[in-house]
Amino acid sequence: MPRHAVLMNQTNLFHATEYVYESLYAFLCVLTLSLSLSELVQSGSVSVFLSPTDGLHSHSVLLDEERGRLLLGTRDSVYLLDPDHLSRAPRKISWPAPTDRVEMCKLAGKSAHLECGNFVRVLHNYNHTHLYACGTGAFHPICAFIEISGRREEGVFQLLSGTVESGRLKCPYDPRQPFTSVLTDQFLYAGTASDFLGKDTTFTRSLGPPPDQHYIRTEISEDYWINEARFISAHPVSDTYNPDDDKIYFFFRESSRDRSDKSVLSRVARVCKNDVGGLRSLTNKWTTFLKARLVCSIPGPEGVDTHFDELQDIFMLPSRDEKNPVVYGIFTTSSSVFRGSAVCVYSMADIRAVFNGPYAHKEGPDHRWVEYEGRIPYPRPGTDSLQNKINDEKHYPAMDMLNYTCGDQKSPK
Repeated sequence: MPRHAVLMNQTNLFHATEYVYESLYAFLCVLTLSLSLSELVQSGSVSVFLSPTDGLHSHSVLLDEERGRLLLGTRDSVYLLDPDHLSRAPRKISWPAPTDRVEMCKLAGKSAHLECGNFVRVLHNYNHTHLYACGTGAFHPICAFIEISGRREEGVFQLLSGTVESGRLKCPYDPRQPFTSVLTDQFLYAGTASDFLGKDTTFTRSLGPPPDQHYIRTEISEDYWINEARFISAHPVSDTYNPDDDKIYFFFRESSRDRSDKSVLSRVARVCKNDVGGLRSLTNKWTTFLKARLVCSIPGPEGVDTHFDELQDIFMLPSRDEKNPVVYGIFTTSSSVFRGSAVCVYSMADIRAVFNGPYAHKEGPDHRWVEYEGRIPYPRPGTDSLQNKINDEKHYPAMDMLNYTCGDQKSPK
């Protein structure tokens, strides 16, 4: 499938919002088109950069239109290209995993070619002169700053070896594991696995300007927070005109332990950007974490058994009001009886309404989620105003309320 053609049609689709349903139909029709590489090359619409046999396994892409540069994170390398002249020879930084880590990776039974390399999965602009990059490091994640400045041909493009540090909680161990990250205001937010086996999945914040450089993460708990998550995307969104109300919304799917069949649930969650963590059991843990189920099904009573339960991708379409982008989700089904895919559309206003609605908590001998009917504490759990009182426990004794998930659900429009 011609990736560039799909991206072009996405652009056309999302700019023609008044014809969203007709355009969406056309977009889905484009997705059914399949062309071979040789056909694309013969058409003159694409050129081959490097093939997988040449060592290119692209795991991250950073397009910086403002500065006119395109960066590719691959196995053991970072490439710098000119997006306006892709035929020009790219510049390259070699960044292999340490030899001892590669050998340990192979001894652990991992594939020497497909897993035991430094697959670069994080590439973000940190400021005007530096990037922040992370790689899997042969199942031992590493991160570093890359200096990039001046003209593309003669300017500085180098990895700063003195900045190499552990990439744990910032980058996955496995090059194939679903993962997301976003860097904003010099803070890195990442949804990833924090262990070699990929069992402990977490959403974290790291980096930041001094003296705020410490981790905050979700709790290691299958009961309340995140369970075997597969992260899809993360987005900074302003809820109001007050910067203190800014949030990070992130999307993922996870396993549910409330049912015997261990079903998959799609989720949207959020944290406050100004969250500094709590005390005691919540030291270096989010105190504003909330999550809700993201439901995608055919509208009306006929669609009750047509849940497209596995979220695959998210696209946020900016609107005239930057606080209210339109959220497009691509879903598939996990059912062996009903199979298919769908695109569901959500508004940020509806998502916020869910987070401001009823809570659920675990109750009863089987610890199932049920709606919380008690008095909601003030400040409301999951809000930014909570940060003003979080360090004074007598003002907020019910800390476990912070672990509750939003119980309401919204159907797609």
